[in-house]
Formats: sequence, structure tokens, C-alpha cells
Amino acid sequence: MILDRLDVDASTFRDGTGWDIKPEGACKGDVCVPLPGGFDVVTTAQRLGMALLHDEANGIWALGPESLSARALVTAQAPELVLDDLDGNEFRLSSLRGQKVVLVAWAPY
Repeated sequence: MILDRLDVDASTFRDGTGWDIKPEGACKGDVCVPLPGGFDVVTTAQRLGMALLHDEANGIWALGPESLSARALVTAQAPELVLDDLDGNEFRLSSLRGQKVVLVAWAPY
């Protein structure tokens, strides 16, 4: 999730991460993680084991996926990704659901 500020509301956090903020804490499916001090992005990211990185030069924040134990992701399910293939046709990552997939990413910087 890319943020331009850290004072986002609970619904924006839910839409970007899938974690719903409830009175009992941050919840996704059957898992709820208590948030004793209430909701804020920094504390919630720490409680869920999400990396939170700041790009000062561009004034943005990157919030990574949860790990809960800081050792492994809760799920290996990738979010929906839609890109054009080499012929310009729309390709959806979800069309490969149920198959083993290797994603290779490259950046010129």
C-alpha cells in the first residue's frame, strides 16, 4: 500500500490491506490482533508485522504485507494484478490461480 500521509482512517486502511479495524482490534478473517492504544498506521503496522518505509525524497510511505510473527507471510495469495501482455491484451494474474507461478520483477534503478 502506498501512502502520501500516515493519518489515514480505518476504512482506507481496510481497503488497502484487507484488515478491518474493529473494537477488538485489527481483524482479517478469523484472526484479530488487539490494538491496545487504538488505531493508527504506525502502531498497527508494528502489531501486524508490516514493513513501513518512508521515501523522503518523494514524500510517500510504503506499507508492506503482514507477517504477524515477523518470519512468514500470513498468506501466499497475491493481490489481483492486471497488466498488458506483449501483444497489448489485458492479462490477469488471477487467471493462473491454482498453478505454481514465479514472478520476476525488474527495475532500471
